[in-house]
Amino acid sequence: MPTAPPPLTLIADALGVPEQRLRTLVLEHTAPTSDAPLFALTVEEAARRLGVGRTTMYALIASGEVGSVLIGRLRRVPVEALATYLADRSQAAAPAAAHAA
Repeated sequence: MPTAPPPLTLIADALGVPEQRLRTLVLEHTAPTSDAPLFALTVEEAARRLGVGRTTMYALIASGEVGSVLIGRLRRVPVEALATYLADRSQAAAPAAAHAA
């Protein structure tokens, strides 16, 4: 009893490409990427991470509450600047909560 060729073989034949080439392409486009985590975010990305609007994020940067850097003509917000901002806000909120109690 003849066995049916694997589906990839049928697809390769239909496309007119060698099966091995098709396998290679499939693996290249389905393999997980190992992109390094971002260290500097756009202002919009930083705003999304904080859950605030773009205008509010620009105001936080302009006031110096959130640090940013210029890379060429691009403004970027280091990820650690967001962590610092949140830590500062948490420390400022803790004494206020203690006085309210």
